[in-house]
Amino acid sequence: MMVTGINNLLEEIVQSEEKAAQDARSLTNIMVVDDEPIMRNLLTDVLQDEGYSVRNFSQAEDALKKVISDNVAIIITDIKMKGMDGMELLRRAKEMNHAVDVVVMTGYASIGTAIESMKLGAIDYLTKPLNIDQIRLIVNKTVERQFLKKRANESAFYKKMSQVDGLTELFNHRFFQELLRIEINRANREKWPLSLIILDVDNFKIYNDKNGHPMGDVALKSTAWLLKQNFRDCDFACRYGGEEFAVIIPNADKQLAKKMANRIRRIIEKAEFENEETLPQGTFTISLGIAEYPLDAQSQEALIEKADQALYKAKDKGKNRVVVYKSRTKPIKKTP
Repeated sequence: MMVTGINNLLEEIVQSEEKAAQDARSLTNIMVVDDEPIMRNLLTDVLQDEGYSVRNFSQAEDALKKVISDNVAIIITDIKMKGMDGMELLRRAKEMNHAVDVVVMTGYASIGTAIESMKLGAIDYLTKPLNIDQIRLIVNKTVERQFLKKRANESAFYKKMSQVDGLTELFNHRFFQELLRIEINRANREKWPLSLIILDVDNFKIYNDKNGHPMGDVALKSTAWLLKQNFRDCDFACRYGGEEFAVIIPNADKQLAKKMANRIRRIIEKAEFENEETLPQGTFTISLGIAEYPLDAQSQEALIEKADQALYKAKDKGKNRVVVYKSRTKPIKKTP
């Protein structure tokens, strides 16, 4: 039963991949450009049999007008034609859409010209007289390459989306945890301190309730932008959750982090936020808590906890201030 289930799963995977390949072909628009009707018709028939959408043109000038509007993915063009030749078509088509792939056709005696065309951006070339298997091979290979490139781009896009908070465009909470783990490991290797700032917008619920969530979102985005602009390139600003943010500061003790925290606190206090006068303090402010690894905490969880405790102390002391975590443990006095 288990073997049958695995075989069925493998068959489903193969069928899924085949369907994806068929879909890629049906969605691929190919343009054939040649002033010889026999060549145009041969290429059109072969490619349509393969499942592609094909249009053919006898003149490069007419083809060029349709490159964008027809969403052309591949152009197959003869090099030698009356009027605009294939080399010029290649150059101008790539200027219009750098993603379009161009395959040139040439006689055996003109391979050098085909190679020159590849220097201009052609993806491959076909030699005349045309071989049907060669046509299929080159076009299918080109489409597969486009398909894989698209998949890779989508993968990179979704990977980035999984790391970034949609509203503020800072790293999200999940990726913050991963970054902090990496930076703690690096701090251990390099034997340097690591500071963590956790900050919170003061009275943000009141601001949201009085001004509405859309304006609250704008305020959070502005806060995030100020964080990105006013920390070092090696620091990591993240959205911790709600109106809370975190900044990981590698190779910095908490005294240096305190200077940086006070700087951003003053910048945000002086910045203009719409309707900030509706806040109890009359202006848009933040409170910040700081802890240092490994001085204050020997683990990731403990470091976050200590910075969080410092933040709550800043809130209790009246907000719009920076508090650095202080260990309650007093140093042991050496006996004389």
